[in-house]
Amino acid sequence: MSFDLTRKTAVVTGATSGIGLATATRLAAGGARVVVGFHSDAAQAARVAAALPGSGHVALPMAIDDAASLAAAAERIAEQLGAVDVLVNAAGRSTTVPARDLAALTDDIFDEITKVNLRGPFAVIRTLLPLLQASPEAVIVNIGSVAALTGVGSNLAYCAAKAGVHALTVALAKILGPGIRVVTVSPGAVDTGFVRGRAPGALDKIAEGTPLKKVTSAGAVADAVLACVVQLTSSTGIEVRVDEGRHLP
Repeated sequence: MSFDLTRKTAVVTGATSGIGLATATRLAAGGARVVVGFHSDAAQAARVAAALPGSGHVALPMAIDDAASLAAAAERIAEQLGAVDVLVNAAGRSTTVPARDLAALTDDIFDEITKVNLRGPFAVIRTLLPLLQASPEAVIVNIGSVAALTGVGSNLAYCAAKAGVHALTVALAKILGPGIRVVTVSPGAVDTGFVRGRAPGALDKIAEGTPLKKVTSAGAVADAVLACVVQLTSSTGIEVRVDEGRHLP
């Protein structure tokens, strides 16, 4: 894949691990200056920013459930970089709650999951919108999940939140064009530590049930994000699934 992101600024939330880290690395390798958005571990974020290919990268606290944190990050980005060309909403979190155990999915868990995984990406977009509008050709990539389609995931609230993310992508694509494209990349079960409480061997069991018989890697998801940024330039409001065929009935 031939591309050049030189002089482009990319903001990646949740960039210190998993899909976010893999994506930040791909974008930096293409020449972009990357804002490594993190929640709490400043030391780890600084190490990630320093280790990325290229130069000009910066680590900024971006707690997606904290409006003040996002506003402060937007101010820093405006002062130091001026505009945002690429925004990747990769931050999120989940925990395992059996789908049949409705009582275990308490209001507090449901609210936390939807606050982080649905309201969070919207809050990031809303806060950074002026900086995205300052770019001649901006793109937003929201990390969704095939759980939104299958109804099978770490918990039911997560499935619902990710369905909301794709609906948000479609709605924003309609109102933010032509200057800003908005897409969703939806992985299946990815080989990261994202889901708390996942049983040992669970990923291998899931992989055996997919047509491609393998576990999705964070790098494969990052490749899809990169393709949305640099190749699918006539696409907006779409969902790209990276799940080894797990969504198939």
